[in-house]
Amino acid sequence: MFQGAAALSLDAKGRLAIPARYREALALAADGKLVLTAHPHRCLLLYPEPAWAPIRDKVLAASSFNPQAAGIKRLLVGNARDEAMDSAGRLLVAPELRQFAQLEKQVWLVGQGSHFEIWSDAGWQKQQDVVFAMGDQALPPGLEDLAL
Repeated sequence: MFQGAAALSLDAKGRLAIPARYREALALAADGKLVLTAHPHRCLLLYPEPAWAPIRDKVLAASSFNPQAAGIKRLLVGNARDEAMDSAGRLLVAPELRQFAQLEKQVWLVGQGSHFEIWSDAGWQKQQDVVFAMGDQALPPGLEDLAL
């Protein structure tokens, strides 16, 4: 299970050093195979390939004649890239995906249970501001009885 947020830096070649606390679990879950793709919120998703496969299959099963389904296919599957960490635990983020998510020097790696989101610094701060602005508004369906 991947959780927590870490501020990281992309190097000059667009590589992201995965924090040591996640490397082993990510390598085991992925069996060395990772998938990096775009998300509609303009962040990137990093999945161990075994966790990505059922999502990909479900997306691909949707009708290509439905404009929304076709758009999601193009975004998620069309941008998906098979990747692997190098021996130093770094992940290369392709220029196209860096541009899509507006990633510059500082990025955020955010655990989401089965996968990670990768956000630009500005994008992550905007997401945090949105949550804080909700204040005491009702929780979304399914979380109404959440107690912290």
